Amino acid sequence: MLTRDGVRLDADIYRPDAEGKFPVLLMRQPYGRAIASTVVYAHPTWYAAHGYIVVIQDVRGRGTSQGEFKLFAHEIEDGEYTVKWAANLPGSNGNVGMYGFSYQGMTQLYAAAAKPSALKTICPAMIGYDLYTDWAYEGGAFCLQSNLAWAIQLATETARIKKDKNAYQALLAASRHLPLHDPIPTDPEILKNFAPDSFYHEWLAHSQPDEYWKKLSPKTHLKNVDLPMFHIGGWFDTYLRGTLNLYKDMAARSAYRQQLLVGPWAHLPWNRKVGAVDFGVNAASPVDRMQLCWFDQFLKGVDTGLLNELPIWLFEMGSNLWQRFPTLFKLNGRSAESSSAESKAHAPRSRSVSEGDTLSYFLSTTGLASISEGEGILTTTCPETSTHDVLVHDPWRPVPSLGGHAGIPAGCFDRTHIDSRSDVLTYTTEPLETDLFLAGDVVVEVYCVSDKPSYDLCAVLSDVYPDGRVYNLTQGYLRCSDGTHLVKRTIQLQATCAKISIGHALRLSLSAACFPAYAMNPGNNSAFGIDAEIITLMVSCGGESSSQILLPVVPSS
Repeated sequence: MLTRDGVRLDADIYRPDAEGKFPVLLMRQPYGRAIASTVVYAHPTWYAAHGYIVVIQDVRGRGTSQGEFKLFAHEIEDGEYTVKWAANLPGSNGNVGMYGFSYQGMTQLYAAAAKPSALKTICPAMIGYDLYTDWAYEGGAFCLQSNLAWAIQLATETARIKKDKNAYQALLAASRHLPLHDPIPTDPEILKNFAPDSFYHEWLAHSQPDEYWKKLSPKTHLKNVDLPMFHIGGWFDTYLRGTLNLYKDMAARSAYRQQLLVGPWAHLPWNRKVGAVDFGVNAASPVDRMQLCWFDQFLKGVDTGLLNELPIWLFEMGSNLWQRFPTLFKLNGRSAESSSAESKAHAPRSRSVSEGDTLSYFLSTTGLASISEGEGILTTTCPETSTHDVLVHDPWRPVPSLGGHAGIPAGCFDRTHIDSRSDVLTYTTEPLETDLFLAGDVVVEVYCVSDKPSYDLCAVLSDVYPDGRVYNLTQGYLRCSDGTHLVKRTIQLQATCAKISIGHALRLSLSAACFPAYAMNPGNNSAFGIDAEIITLMVSCGGESSSQILLPVVPSS
């Protein structure tokens, strides 16, 4: 097809082996259309066999499509034209739906922003709604590892398209071993030399949520858009914040069904093994069958029974069951599905509950929470006496990232060896006397002061097994300014849904780095390199400055 400005965009089209008119499913992506996101979705022929024309298009400047690729810049207008073109393909009935994750999820939002009349529904998965807070930065800190890896991936493809052999080979090698140990890790030589036009340089330069981000973000362009949307996310996906923020906004104002599915997955793949943990047969992705049901409902007008189902499906880690909810984290009713894979989608086991509550655990310490795991305690009673722990961040040996949603690889791992470091504070509950169910946002409030103007705080919530193994559930990160004053710092952790079994314990781990998932803080507002300083933090526990973690607890019955 040709865009408004005459640029040719190429697509593969898959058709049903049947006569008649069919709806169109559209995916617009930058990674080579033959892949068709089959790393997480069924091949387009599967959807075509179920009565859909499927269009997989290379966006501008990618694959064999003409034009210059500029991150997200052309996707509103090109998306609008592509939807109109797809609606008028031979054999089309004029109704178009879109699907895809990551960049392919973003192209759905940008196309929807133009409000083409043929676009009836979208299924955005793992997206950034506000690109600054949901994608590039978290808590004001640059998401180094994921942004750098993605920038090198896109730059490598650009070099391939341009047939620049030297650049391609250098970037390909860098993609296999990320250049995280350059003099300034956030400003690697490989991108300066071989990808000077990469979006990465702009993202790094715009370290605050300014007009640059507002103009680029889908949130700015979707204010007057309303469509039925099927939102898909993962508990260990680095873009879960965007998925949930979009869902919350749309659910609050939409006249149409907004459906949410969050599995135990990282950004990819979507299956039962996530990091070092096997979440069982139920964790295998139901997305393709659910999307087929969704598209049958909204593109073919088939009554699939979908509208009679609760709209929110969350995978509960620990029980390894899908739970259904009527509203997001306002739990007026709950049902746990059968653990049988065959009955998973159709035979829920109901259990009615009251609305969820917030449970506070206060940090209590002997002052040695960095030395021994028994010295830091999480308790439901606020300590009357104020004590403190001291945390020293040495840029020579920063606390390493391991799993979670921001590291590569992402997921759930045993972090016992990290919690035993002397630059990590750990606070642990007594073994639980009953099962504990969590569903929602986790918040940590830390009273903290530093000897430097700026510092970072990383908070990780983990499940401690009876044998001592420690598996991360969720984490959050915050860059702090005005560091030399004792103030309360609020760290928003990634939302979660988990069962903590009887005999297990909960642990909060605090550190001043999580490298290379996040760019390290030099402590003095300089570029992190030769000027980076040792940072000393004091965390206050008890008394008037009581640090605590707030957990979203769901009653079990």
